[in-house]
Amino acid sequence: MKKLAFTIPALAASPAFASETGFFSFRNAEFVVVVGFLLFVGVLVYFKIPKILGDLLDKRAESIRADLNEAKALREEAQTILASYERKQKEVQAEAEEIVKAARTEAELGAEVAKQQLKESIARRLQAAEEQIASAQAAAVREVRDQAATVAVSAAREVIAKQMTADKANKLIEAGIKEVSAKLH
Repeated sequence: MKKLAFTIPALAASPAFASETGFFSFRNAEFVVVVGFLLFVGVLVYFKIPKILGDLLDKRAESIRADLNEAKALREEAQTILASYERKQKEVQAEAEEIVKAARTEAELGAEVAKQQLKESIARRLQAAEEQIASAQAAAVREVRDQAATVAVSAAREVIAKQMTADKANKLIEAGIKEVSAKLH
């Protein structure tokens, strides 16, 4: 109503009021436009178009509000899932670090065992080599002694053979027999 109250004085001051026919004549284009507009607004009010438009806008607002609520719920769910995945990722990374740490420890232990086995193997081989050397040395000493005994017996035989006469041989044989018989009785 207030708008209409302001519109009427504004129309009264228009050039149409200054015309000869007056403003309220259907020959006046402005009057016809005002009447057409008022009739249009009246028809809209009669058929409750503003209420229908308001209801449609309310439905649209409710639909948008529901979409926003659904979007908020989806966002919260996505954040929960993201937090869950981040937590799982941290757990998996911690587990992977533990596996790597265990593998390193196991590798270090394996290396220590291998070093120990290598040391033992070297010690066994050194001992075997020392035993072989000692055995070879003992064999060489025996061989040298045997050879020396053989050489000494040969030399003694030659010396005795050169110095021995039949008389001396008979005396030695008799002395040997007496010595043997004395020892036997």
